[in-house]
Amino acid sequence: MDIYEYIAQHRARFMDEWASLIRIPSVSCQEEHREDMHRCAHRWKELLLSSGVMHAEVMLSEGNPFVYAEYNYPNADTNTPTVLVYSHYDVMPVEPIDLWHSNPWEPDIRDGRLYARGADDDKGQAMIQVKAFEYLVKEGLMKCNVKFIFEGEEEIGSPNLTPFIMQHKDLLRSDIILVSDTSMIGKSTPSITTGLRGLAYWEIEVTGPNRDLHSGHFGGAVKNPINALCEMLSQVVDQNGRITIPHFYDDVLPLSDEERQMIASIPFSQQNYNQSIDIDAEWGEVGYSTLERNSCRPSFDVCGIWGGYIGEGSKTVLPSKAYAKVSCRLVANQDHEKISEMFASYIQSIAPKGVRVKVTPMHGGQGYVCPIDLPAYKAAEIGFTKAFGVRPIAARRGGSIPIISDFEKILGVKTILMGFGLESNAIHSPNENMDLEVWEKGIVAVTEFYKSLSI
Repeated sequence: MDIYEYIAQHRARFMDEWASLIRIPSVSCQEEHREDMHRCAHRWKELLLSSGVMHAEVMLSEGNPFVYAEYNYPNADTNTPTVLVYSHYDVMPVEPIDLWHSNPWEPDIRDGRLYARGADDDKGQAMIQVKAFEYLVKEGLMKCNVKFIFEGEEEIGSPNLTPFIMQHKDLLRSDIILVSDTSMIGKSTPSITTGLRGLAYWEIEVTGPNRDLHSGHFGGAVKNPINALCEMLSQVVDQNGRITIPHFYDDVLPLSDEERQMIASIPFSQQNYNQSIDIDAEWGEVGYSTLERNSCRPSFDVCGIWGGYIGEGSKTVLPSKAYAKVSCRLVANQDHEKISEMFASYIQSIAPKGVRVKVTPMHGGQGYVCPIDLPAYKAAEIGFTKAFGVRPIAARRGGSIPIISDFEKILGVKTILMGFGLESNAIHSPNENMDLEVWEKGIVAVTEFYKSLSI
């Protein structure tokens, strides 16, 4: 039976199993879902066992549990490649709930897409990996050793994964790591992610007076922490889109002419891009295109800001405190720990008198670049070509998966990023979804990857 027949025959079961994961609200950043994290881990163990692995277990950690599974090819020899499949089962919060058009914890199929939290990131993409593996094992076509490691803390920076990898290096020993947690350029323009940006993330706390004050009695005489916070944040990026932190760009590698030509060859419409997110003009670092800005150049963003009174009606208050969560996307060769220290020092240096500032690093990770001459990359390229009918484009992407650089550093192996997301999938946002046609083609692509893999 070929892969297309297998998918058609088992499509209803695939959907049911996918739905069983989505219905578990595995939100790692909210303590109320702590038990759901364990339920989701155990559900993945069940699904991996039914897919054909020889062993699967839920492994506890100081945070959320890991799921580990393995399959050993019976006729393996020294030339048999071992693939380590990484994914995560935690998801982002669903708020604001009123912007969802359907229940985020109940899959809703409409217009050829499955809508739900985790539909793409990353339960849907993980299912692509598992169903391709299942087909190959059930049909006697799997000729690789395969290991799976699924974590439950990716959306909060994977605080326990690096210690886990260091503790279990032998268990995770492999020739290549395979990840489906990235996106393609477009439905008809498949691409393989060859680079990811790094990340640094902080929370800023600004404290002024020892209590909230009457804005009439004290306004104009006491520094307002929210005003001070806004003043500081407005200085981080200049009018040309450049980050103003001293020495921030010291380690940024310039784009070569060849890289810029490759990026320019990617099908892209600025007008369609702007329309898709309902903006009337693009913005960014002067001298770079949108695709260069969001993949190969660093950026700074305020991810959240709050303080004072935000309830119904009005309250004339000068708040005691103000807060913000901010992040930098970093590029290859920038060290997130170095940048984290530089940012904290910079914010302290521009803090106005009358307030006290505390900067707390949250999490971060290095960027990653994958060579396109690896045998495993060539296998992925074949997989995409057979599934989508066209050769995939090698493209750097703007997102971050901090653990990828740790895998390389600790295990000494490269990662192939076979992602099947689309921009329209709205990951991390209300109405997250997965295109079902792309999802099934993803299963085909991963199947062909294994068939073509050598070391």
